[in-house]
Amino acid sequence: MNEIDDRRDPSTGDDAAVSVVLGLGGTLRIGPNTLSVSDLTVVFEAIGRTRSVQGLADALGLSYRAAWARLQAYEAALGRPLVRKTRGHGTELTAFGAGLAAAFSAAADGLSAGFGRETRVVEHRLRTLLSDRAAPLTLAASHDPLLVEVLAAHEDIALSVMGSSAAVTQLLQGQAEAAGFHCGALVPEAAGAPFSAVTPGAGLVAHPLFAREQGLLLAPGNPLGIRTLADLAAAGVRYVNRQKASGTRQWFDRLLAEAGLPPAAIAGYANEEFTHQAVAATIACGAADAGLGVRAAADRLGLDFLSVGWETYYLAASTSLSAPALDALIAAVRAGAAARPGYRAAVPAD
Repeated sequence: MNEIDDRRDPSTGDDAAVSVVLGLGGTLRIGPNTLSVSDLTVVFEAIGRTRSVQGLADALGLSYRAAWARLQAYEAALGRPLVRKTRGHGTELTAFGAGLAAAFSAAADGLSAGFGRETRVVEHRLRTLLSDRAAPLTLAASHDPLLVEVLAAHEDIALSVMGSSAAVTQLLQGQAEAAGFHCGALVPEAAGAPFSAVTPGAGLVAHPLFAREQGLLLAPGNPLGIRTLADLAAAGVRYVNRQKASGTRQWFDRLLAEAGLPPAAIAGYANEEFTHQAVAATIACGAADAGLGVRAAADRLGLDFLSVGWETYYLAASTSLSAPALDALIAAVRAGAAARPGYRAAVPAD
């Protein structure tokens, strides 16, 4: 079933209400007979909901006799009865009908994420076609100072800042057209869910935007003499963390596990900020002594920086998405990364 619902208000030219619904379609072929999956789905839904052939007739906009004739034609093509009438219980699906309905439902559920992503792609194209200007591209992304700076010049992209896991989940569920994320020095396939779901086989491509240096942001002059991760557990050291599910938080947790340090040993582990800049500001104002973040945030506020490694930041989108705004963003960010301390160009895999 493919539906395009143009509810644009002609008096205002507002195209924000345009919606697209993609569903399970295709055909079912048994021997020489071919049936529409969407037509059979209507039968299953109507009989299951109304328990009557009249309910099917209403759903199809047909007379009772015409609906019954169509149902019999489906059963003849399948070679099995789809419904049975029981006195006092109305009409219900047979075991065969119920089994086929369950199979279609499971297939639709399995494809729902893909439908959601492609729905966003079609909606974006449709809004652009119906408007005199390109529709803004929706981007859910983990915070990065360079990305935010470049996006300030791109009014054709609407940014929502969130953790890497949340950004990728929004892309997978069709709630955003693109996602910016990082996996803390891991490649997406090795980082586990949801990052491992960003694959060409799932209709998605992850463009490496840049490599960036992460490390401990420290008070100017490093007055507490923090040299290793273990020093964060020393008395008097106050840590400021990133929020749960952010890529930086996940990296910090892996570092703690590798060092054999429990989170409870880090004073301030539960204190969370949502951006690298907020972590840096918390340290700069003296409310914390250390936090994991990008070098760019430390440099901006004059903090000391203790490197823990480099990671790749990705921008993922549907392989079917054709958006000049996205291409321009990728080019601009890559160019900026090549000229900034704490960044370097990532080798494109696309």
